[in-house]
Amino acid sequence: MTTATAELAAFLRTRRERLDPRDFDLPVRRSRRTPGLRREEVAELAGVSVDYVVRLEQARGLRPSAAVVEALSAALRLTDGERAYFFDLARQRPRGTGEPATTAEPSLARLVDDLSPLPAMLLNHRFDILAWNGEMARLLLDFGTLPPSRRNAMWLCLLHPEIREYYVDRERVVREGIAHLRAAWAAHPDDPVLTALIAECTGGNEEFARLWAERDVRGTGRAGKVLRHPGAGVIAVDFEVLVPLRDSGQRLLIGRPADEASRAALRSCAGSPG
Repeated sequence: MTTATAELAAFLRTRRERLDPRDFDLPVRRSRRTPGLRREEVAELAGVSVDYVVRLEQARGLRPSAAVVEALSAALRLTDGERAYFFDLARQRPRGTGEPATTAEPSLARLVDDLSPLPAMLLNHRFDILAWNGEMARLLLDFGTLPPSRRNAMWLCLLHPEIREYYVDRERVVREGIAHLRAAWAAHPDDPVLTALIAECTGGNEEFARLWAERDVRGTGRAGKVLRHPGAGVIAVDFEVLVPLRDSGQRLLIGRPADEASRAALRSCAGSPG
């Protein structure tokens, strides 16, 4: 697993190389040997020295200030998720205190049950499943049959032999899952369990390793997935991720049917009358 400094360097290089000089009204000369903008061009856009950009991209021990991170984010035209990732790598975002949550906060566990008949579950920052209701178990898997170390939404999505085949658009789901996981690691680089999870996925799955190297970043939020349920057929579900103000280390994931056919399929899946 790479260090945050080395990751910051690689991240900046990949973002710079993805940019098209024509979008910045810069000349596209044949002398350009590498894709994207030159370091000199990024430095000018961000208002920093070329040497500073070189040292950042070579992981030479710099810790950019919040102002520099903001300037480089604008110069590189980072998305909101990529910008947050950059701030995390530079250690410029406020961090929570205490150990990661490993058990569900009781009131949130009750809320998960109260959300029935909507499928819902409670996760921590590394996507460990802390609580779930019956609808979520019937939609995906009875998590209670898994050892605690395997009750992880990302591991299930990416590596579980049955669950990973549920998704109709599996490549997109895997790509988004890896982007979520990368954002989580940047915010918690010292979490050994999260680091071990990423190492296991990288070493055990070529697809994961390839997509991880692309350094796509995405924060948690709403997302739509189409599931191929073995009993209820195709179900399109919109998932919403909410972060409680008092328990910001835990995340509430709620699924809602995306259309009427999926609503009927969810009812069938849950064993409810149509």
